[in-house]
Amino acid sequence: MMNIFIISGGRVIDPATGVDEELDILIQDGQIRKVAKRVVAKGARIIDAKDKVVTPGFVDIHTHLREPGREDEETVLTGTRAASVGGFTSILCMPNTDPVIDDESVVRFIVRKQEEAGFSRVYPVGAITKGLRGEELAEIGHMVKAGAVAISDDGNSVMNAEIMRRALEYAKMFRIPVVAHCEDTHLTAGGVMNEGYYSTLYGMRGVPAAAEEAMVARDIILTEFTGSHLHVAHVSTKGSIELIRRAKERGVRVTADTAPHYFTLNDSMLKDYDTNLKVNPPLRSAEDVQEVKQGLRDGTIDSIATDHAPHTQTEKEMEFDVAPSGIVGLETALSLVLRELVEPGVLSLADALGKLSFRPAGVVNLPFGTLRTGSPADVTVFDPQREWVCDPAKFFSKSKNSPFKGWKFRGTIEYLFVNGSLTVEDGRLVSSTVA
Repeated sequence: MMNIFIISGGRVIDPATGVDEELDILIQDGQIRKVAKRVVAKGARIIDAKDKVVTPGFVDIHTHLREPGREDEETVLTGTRAASVGGFTSILCMPNTDPVIDDESVVRFIVRKQEEAGFSRVYPVGAITKGLRGEELAEIGHMVKAGAVAISDDGNSVMNAEIMRRALEYAKMFRIPVVAHCEDTHLTAGGVMNEGYYSTLYGMRGVPAAAEEAMVARDIILTEFTGSHLHVAHVSTKGSIELIRRAKERGVRVTADTAPHYFTLNDSMLKDYDTNLKVNPPLRSAEDVQEVKQGLRDGTIDSIATDHAPHTQTEKEMEFDVAPSGIVGLETALSLVLRELVEPGVLSLADALGKLSFRPAGVVNLPFGTLRTGSPADVTVFDPQREWVCDPAKFFSKSKNSPFKGWKFRGTIEYLFVNGSLTVEDGRLVSSTVA
C-alpha cells in the first residue's frame, strides 16, 4: 500500500484541462484520486502548498545521461537526481552513449538503471542508425519492444535522405516520432558559433543558420511524403521556425522543441570565449531569440526541452575551438522559463507549464502531463517567488557546465511526486522507491 497524501491549498494549474484555481489533490496508490476545493482522507499526510503552484510533473524529451560509457560526465542516477530537483518526473535520454543505444540490450540496460535509481522516470531514445554513423538503420522494432519511445541520431545528422526516409517509414509502423537533429554537416564543418557579425568580430568560424534550415526543410518534405511524425529538436533559427509553421498549416505531422538557452542567450555573449556558452546548434542572433519566443507564443514550437548535455570541467577548460558543445539544464529550466517567458508576458504561466508537461508528453505518447482523476500521480509543486542564486557547484548533476553561474533566479521546486512517491520534500531530495 502506498502512502496517502493530500496536497492542500495550492494554486493548481493543469494546462491539459484548463484548470487554474486553488484546490486540494488526493494522491493514493500512485494515482490522482481526487481534485476538489476541499479533500479529506483518513490517514493522509497533508502537504501544505499555500502560495505555491501545483502542476503536472515536467517531461523533458531531450537529455543526455552519458551512461553507458561516460559515467565521469553523468549517470542515470545523477541525471535523475538532477531531474527531480528540477521538477522533471519523466525524461528521455538520447542515444549518443558508448555503446550507442542502437539495440535492445542497451535499451534494457537504461531501463534497469532507472529502476535501480528510483527517482524520475527515464525513457530511452533509440538510435536511427547503427553507431550513429548514418549508414544503416538500427534495430528499431527490437528497441521499441524493449522500451524505446522514439528514435534519433541526435548529436549527428542523418545526411543520407534515403536512410532518413526509411527511418520515417519504420517509425510510422511503430507509432513513434523521429527526433531530428537538423544540421547540414557540410555547411557546419569547422564552425564553432553562429555565423554573422559576432563571429567575424570575435574571429571564430561560423555556423550559418542555413545549415539547420536546409535540413529542417528536407525532413519536412520527407515527412510529408511518408506521412510520418517528425519532431525537430532544439530549434534555434527564425527560418526553421517559419518552415515548421508553414508545414503545420499544410497539415504535416511535425512537432518541435527548443531549449531555454535559445530563448535566453545570444551570440553577442561569446566575447569572453566562455566554453560554457558553446552549444550545438550554436547560440543565435538576438533576432533569432525573439523569433524563438514568438514560435513558443503562437504554438509553432510545441514544447521546451533542456538538451541537458553534461561535460567535465577538464573538457570545458579547453580552447573554444576544441571544447565540446553543451550545457547542463535540468536544474535551471524552470527559473529560466519564469524569467524569460512568464515574467515578460511572452507566455502565461499555464501556457509555459503546458510546454513543460502535457505537450512534450504528447509528442512521445506518454500518459503523463495532467492532474485528471485516475492519472499517474506525477506532480510538481514549486514556489514561483522564492529567490536563489545559481551555483553550479551545488548541482546534483555530476557535471557543472552551466553559463548561469551567479544569475539571480526565482522559482524553486518544493515537492515532487513520481508515481505517488515523494522524491523532493521541502526543497530537498529524498530517497525514493519509484516503480
